[in-house]
Amino acid sequence: MPEGHTLHRLAGTIRRHLDGAEVRSSSPQGRFSETAALLDGRVLTSAEAWGKHLLVGFDGIGGQVHVHLGLYGAFRFQKVGDDVPEAVGQVRWRLVGEGSVGDLRGPTACELMLPDEVDALLARLGPDPLRRRADPERAWRRISASRSPIAALVMDQSVVAGIGNVYRAELLFRHGVDPLTPGRELAHDVWLSMWEDLRSLMRVGVRTGRIETLRAEDDPGRRRPRERRSYVYRRAGEPCRVCGTTVLASVLSGRNLFWCPGCQAADTVRK
Repeated sequence: MPEGHTLHRLAGTIRRHLDGAEVRSSSPQGRFSETAALLDGRVLTSAEAWGKHLLVGFDGIGGQVHVHLGLYGAFRFQKVGDDVPEAVGQVRWRLVGEGSVGDLRGPTACELMLPDEVDALLARLGPDPLRRRADPERAWRRISASRSPIAALVMDQSVVAGIGNVYRAELLFRHGVDPLTPGRELAHDVWLSMWEDLRSLMRVGVRTGRIETLRAEDDPGRRRPRERRSYVYRRAGEPCRVCGTTVLASVLSGRNLFWCPGCQAADTVRK
């Protein structure tokens, strides 16, 4: 599933291609036809991300289009000439501006939300590290009161918006946090350090389009082309890049969890 940096990058792509433009809106697949027709010929006024959610606004519409890509969704844009190519495959929503076309395929959600529905959606989300005024203390209040493992809490979108499985595994490794540490036992200063690190990592993701987590000293740049460039994510059974201990994997809350029992020993970052 795309993580938060992907949605922020997508919002920026939409703004670059279509912000302030009168767009043609359609639903070649037919599953979004009524709303797509309502938006046809209107000016796109905004595109912003909140965690893993995308909100797109248009003039004269009392609401915004909410998109959640889910596991299989993709919203791809391309430059075109006077002849716009035919939609290929199951395109839920197509936006065409002067010289640009964007096709949304396979989203979990694509719907017009009224203002109160948007407010309710945002109220359910924790702070998004990529938003300027996001407050880590909001997340901390939930974390510090919970007995749940920190690995489950940081993936809970109502605690922190935008973290997925890759950032979760890599962030906990980078701070030496045992993933099963109860939230209430995590030290406050460790959480604040994790938050600032996460902000930096996700900004790199927005800029490059890739999740890059290896520190310079652990990434000599001579790796084989297909070698995974991560500390622990999807490296179960391989030696830790830092201490050599075998990376482990298990399932937590239905998602694969990866960690190094050497670098992430229990009790090292607890209160």
